[in-house]
Amino acid sequence: MPPSSEERFRIGADENGLGPRLGPMLVTAVLARVTDDGWVALSRKPRGGLAERLGDSKAMVAHGDVSLAEAWARVLVERGAARARGPAGSPSDLVQAISLDDRAALRALCPSHVEPQCWSSKDEAFTAPDDLVRTIHKDLDRLEQKGIQFVAVRSTILCTRRLNDGLAEGKNRFVLDLHAMERLILSLRDVAGKEVSAVCGKVGGFGRYSDAFGPLGGRMHVVLEETRARSAYRFPGLGEIAFLKDGDASDLAVSLASMVGKYLREILMARIVRHWQEQVPGTRGASGYHDPVTGAFVEATRIARRERRVPDDCFERRGAEKAAD
Repeated sequence: MPPSSEERFRIGADENGLGPRLGPMLVTAVLARVTDDGWVALSRKPRGGLAERLGDSKAMVAHGDVSLAEAWARVLVERGAARARGPAGSPSDLVQAISLDDRAALRALCPSHVEPQCWSSKDEAFTAPDDLVRTIHKDLDRLEQKGIQFVAVRSTILCTRRLNDGLAEGKNRFVLDLHAMERLILSLRDVAGKEVSAVCGKVGGFGRYSDAFGPLGGRMHVVLEETRARSAYRFPGLGEIAFLKDGDASDLAVSLASMVGKYLREILMARIVRHWQEQVPGTRGASGYHDPVTGAFVEATRIARRERRVPDDCFERRGAEKAAD
């Protein structure tokens, strides 16, 4: 990275899988070391050729074709931004390298006979072509020349059981999303070793966040702005946190976090589908969202799930059918 009069640390965070019927919700954050020159470029949506490969993950990555998102996740890990350094040998390795929580914590709530539904990595493989991976490396090289170096990436994985348990405790998915973002910011602040500036995708359309904070609850802070488009807060010793509407489409760091989270969400949802396709041959795949194919998947597996004593709370989000109406 070129020299600068000052280097600052910037976080971009976003969620994936907030509203589906099945599968986990992912909250992902990236940490960048940024020079004065790179600060402006980071705070806007990608341009030029980069805009063809980085942006709103919902628009750029389709269910069943996650090669682009995979390439971004793999390259970040290869460049040392994950908890484990070096290339990930498999999608399972990559998930664990990026996850904020270790393997034991992720599976802590899993009944032993249900664990394969979510954690079996059988038949998983990378799909991104080598030339795409090389192109993403070049994209990050060019960003470093502009004064932007991504030094860390972390994700929290909130499985269906955790989402349902949270709801039973009075915490809806929006609150859990916010609390996951707070955990990530605190973790990446420790990585940075100094105050950070964090930009997060807006959570649940909130205008005011102070009363909803979890890990940051009770910490002294100043309200900088609270509008429909942007809510921002200053925490002494931690830095500034801003929640930005449509951040994944307008902020480069948030876009990257969204892209990585999209890949992890698709990998983990695919495990659920493969597991039940083995149990119920002929079952069609499903995205997990509120669509007819996912509805058919739920119905096709109902008897098998009951026979195998799979708790509903480990399979389908509470209120999912009502939300789909």
